[in-house]
Amino acid sequence: MQHKAWVWMGIFLVSVTWLRAQVLPAKFIAYHHKQLQYEGRVGITDSCAEFYWTGSNVTINISGATTVAAVLSSNAGNNYYYVIVDGDAARAKKIKIGKDKKSYVLADQLTGDKHRVCLFKVTNTDGNTTRLFGFEMSPGAKLQKPPKPSKRKIEFIGNSITCGHGVEDKSKDSGAPEFFNNYRAYGAITARYFNAQYHCTAKSGIGITISWFPEIMPEIFDRLDPNKEGSQWDFKKYQPQIVVINLFQNDSWLVNTPDHAQFKERFGTAKPTEAFIINAYTDFLKSVRNRYPAAQIICSLGNMDATREGSQWPGYINSAINSLQDKKMVAHFFAYKNSSGHPVIKEQQAMADSLVEFIKQQGYWK
Repeated sequence: MQHKAWVWMGIFLVSVTWLRAQVLPAKFIAYHHKQLQYEGRVGITDSCAEFYWTGSNVTINISGATTVAAVLSSNAGNNYYYVIVDGDAARAKKIKIGKDKKSYVLADQLTGDKHRVCLFKVTNTDGNTTRLFGFEMSPGAKLQKPPKPSKRKIEFIGNSITCGHGVEDKSKDSGAPEFFNNYRAYGAITARYFNAQYHCTAKSGIGITISWFPEIMPEIFDRLDPNKEGSQWDFKKYQPQIVVINLFQNDSWLVNTPDHAQFKERFGTAKPTEAFIINAYTDFLKSVRNRYPAAQIICSLGNMDATREGSQWPGYINSAINSLQDKKMVAHFFAYKNSSGHPVIKEQQAMADSLVEFIKQQGYWK
């Protein structure tokens, strides 16, 4: 009888422990906790963190957790994010954020002690804002102090190529959100190669003199929220050593479409002159230099048809650079990919390889 009593007591204790584990509330880490690591132009409000720009991300370092979730909402319901656990990109999963505020499981069945979970915006900069309210972790989990961020900082200023438009669509070059993946675009690949902090100031369809929509890059470059006039980014928060500009692809198409609404709005009835185009690019370079007085600025272009043989657009960029006589401004053009549509994964990788080699050859980073 005594043996049976001990058996029943053991079963009781196990049951109580199990029930307690089921009812214990998840540990909540608010969006403004100082040990969260944000990258990109992320807005911190009184209630949440707001993600506007493609490539913006947040990382949480934890120990003792079996499950990690994020409480999120999106104003349009078609924002996609990559979840990368412990830097393992090969096992990254993509999640879709809906309109309603709810908890999204980022990782479960975690084993071992310490883990690093990154939530990375892979869709376009398109007015679709995601709001992060915080993270939920399984009971007993602890937030860990993050490692010191890399001293290397890089920023990419660009259009759909830099955003990762259609990277995962091999058939019809769709601009649908589910086919965007900034994490697999050349800029993010380059930043990871050099273990550099990463900012991506890019929007699909944007140009220097004209875009497929009303705003052009010189008008939104200073913004925290690219969709709001008067939303000012504090450039003191992030001063990159290297800035890569990849713009003019959209200009190269739209300056030849006089029936387009934005052509009429920007130019009236007359196509802009070469001098106008060069001056516009020059003025934008001055603006970037004003914000980043010590940065190495790499003016790139491609790998779509703005760099095909015979294109005048690389020459416009060279003319702008030469006019400024800035020793820390150089050109590096990506080879024309000679295929239809936007660059897919292997073509983005080729761009990254080209840029990495250029940066190493120039001695900026090793």
